[in-house]
Amino acid sequence: MDYEYAPLRLPSNVDRLTAAAQLAIQAEFSGWELARVQLFRDGTRKVMLRRRIQPSPQPGLSY
Repeated sequence: MDYEYAPLRLPSNVDRLTAAAQLAIQAEFSGWELARVQLFRDGTRKVMLRRRIQPSPQPGLSY
């Protein structure tokens, strides 16, 4: 299975609850899932989201 990845950097002023809410919204409406979280000493978080690559849709009609 192939995945596409989206790196995301959350600043230190974003608390854990807010970060969880933002990621839940991305998961619900865009199909992303959490692949990895890295917490740094300065409080920033590096988040890696992933989702399955969808087969390309049929090309539309051209006029």
